[in-house]
Amino acid sequence: MGNKIQGKLVAESFRDSIREFVKNRIDNNLRVPGLSIILVGNDGGSQYYVKNAKKLCDNLNVKCEVFNFPEETSEKDIINTIETLNNREDVDGIMLQLPLPDKFNEKNIIDKIDYKKDVDGLTHINIGKLYSGEKSFIPCTPKGIIELIKSTGEDISCKNAVVIGRSNIVGKPVAQLLLNNNATVTICHSRTKNLKEVCSQADILIAAIGKPHFVDGSFVKEGAIVIDVGTTMVDGKLKGDVIFDDVINKASFLTSVPGGVGAMTTTMLLMNTCEALENYVH
Repeated sequence: MGNKIQGKLVAESFRDSIREFVKNRIDNNLRVPGLSIILVGNDGGSQYYVKNAKKLCDNLNVKCEVFNFPEETSEKDIINTIETLNNREDVDGIMLQLPLPDKFNEKNIIDKIDYKKDVDGLTHINIGKLYSGEKSFIPCTPKGIIELIKSTGEDISCKNAVVIGRSNIVGKPVAQLLLNNNATVTICHSRTKNLKEVCSQADILIAAIGKPHFVDGSFVKEGAIVIDVGTTMVDGKLKGDVIFDDVINKASFLTSVPGGVGAMTTTMLLMNTCEALENYVH
């Protein structure tokens, strides 16, 4: 029987760091970090995430503004808001909640965010910096995944890591971060042959495909670290990509859904916002 990685407990250690950072600024009569979130449309998952992010900001004394736009809003209005926020000295981080409704050009809008305020790490500048090994804002979910792996006490270096999923938001950046930590990395996807066999060789397995309960024990090497990134609503309940009760019997460490990666994502968003204030405001 493996160990459940307590995402909420790991996240809380980072939240303590944020609390201390904010407290020190208040004690020295300096302004607190400021985060602006742009939400377009009425997607339930997006609204849920933004609500939790705002609640966490309030708990940690981070200033947070949420800009709610109906789906009928023009792309120009959203870009105008971003450009205003780029120029505001009290705004350190700007997050555009994804996905946007289909009519919008996501890449075009994202790239209007000043890369110094791109705390989700999604602009082409920050993506380029990440893949070229330069200091950049790291996308929040991949950043949280790496911290969860490190929390096990296991060394990532020299491990065989397999990532199921090749999205720009999770799969590709987490693969790069694993490479940066000297793992040997394989990215799998819908066209991968012998997927189960490839996964069963992994010391570290990241499931990020959005197919509920796709990964069972037969995918998992004995003693592997398994991180479940899946978040799919099924009959009103949140399900991960991994069948927890099956995989926990083979993995050495495993995250649950909920209570795993999700707890880290919003926390890393605020960590990046504090980093933006520290690095770019004088």
